[in-house]
Amino acid sequence: MKKTGVLLIQLGTPDDPSVSSVRRYLSEFLNDPRVIDIPWLPRKLLVNGIIVPFRAPKSAKIYKELWEIGNGVSPLMTHSEALKDLMQERLQDQNVTVELAMRYQNPSMESVLSRMKTANYDQIIILPLFPQYASASTGSAVEKAMDIIRKWWVIPEVKIISQFWDNEGYIDSVVKNAQKHDLSSYDHILFSYHGLPERQVDKVYEADDLCSDQPCETEINAKNKFCYKATSYATTRLIAAKLGLTESDYTVCFQSRLDKKWLTPFSDKVVEEWGKKGAKRLLVFSPAFVADCLETIVEIGTEYQEIFEEHGGEKVQLVESSNTHPDFVSGMEQLIRERL
Repeated sequence: MKKTGVLLIQLGTPDDPSVSSVRRYLSEFLNDPRVIDIPWLPRKLLVNGIIVPFRAPKSAKIYKELWEIGNGVSPLMTHSEALKDLMQERLQDQNVTVELAMRYQNPSMESVLSRMKTANYDQIIILPLFPQYASASTGSAVEKAMDIIRKWWVIPEVKIISQFWDNEGYIDSVVKNAQKHDLSSYDHILFSYHGLPERQVDKVYEADDLCSDQPCETEINAKNKFCYKATSYATTRLIAAKLGLTESDYTVCFQSRLDKKWLTPFSDKVVEEWGKKGAKRLLVFSPAFVADCLETIVEIGTEYQEIFEEHGGEKVQLVESSNTHPDFVSGMEQLIRERL
């Protein structure tokens, strides 16, 4: 039996909600050329001279709110560590050790992979915890891991799981969390995915093709199978089918934008529009996040609630993320066992 190391990778979180910790986190995150994909010098000037200095104090206040909700700990960290422990239990019949690293901040990929190097594994399975592939998330995590591993004198067999949007356990965990709510009591349902610049999804295609040239809203094909927009819509169709939803019941939208040239429609604007239409109750999924975090708990649960109320609505209900739902854990276990 091969000695196997499994590396789960999450995006990351500040070490604490202080301005200094948030500044370090934002600086590492936003200086990543796969996140802000512009030339080096403009990126440095934009991130270090404008975004981080102005955003860190504001973000620290939001992270403080998140830490209070998480009983003094980052919810992302809590859920991710719990998932790692459950995965270790599920795989105890195999010669497997499960590790968790954050792409940005701690536990750092350098420290975790250093420990994995000394373990002398026959193979390493890398599983970034992002269901839909995007260069800014999965691509960045894999690139970082391989940059570290390629410097080892002995490089074991490496297997990479680049996306799992159609994994049945993942889909079922979202569906069952949704079934905790009375879907018929909501005026409309939103599937809100993290946004990306349009240019980043265009880079998935050949030079003469654009995302807008593909049927990304309706099908997965050989060209768009790694397009974040296409897999977001495909994820939604799988969830909707299991819940018996029709296309008129829901809207696919994208949150956390930085400018107008990001994927549309924008989630906050969709919330606003439904409030203006007279809707009183909205149910919101955020399937791009497998662990509840700032973007789900605060952005959707708090900020979208405020936007909805401002425009006549009453309740925005967040469907919790997969977190450590048994079906999700089973789905991740299946992904690993298929590669052992």
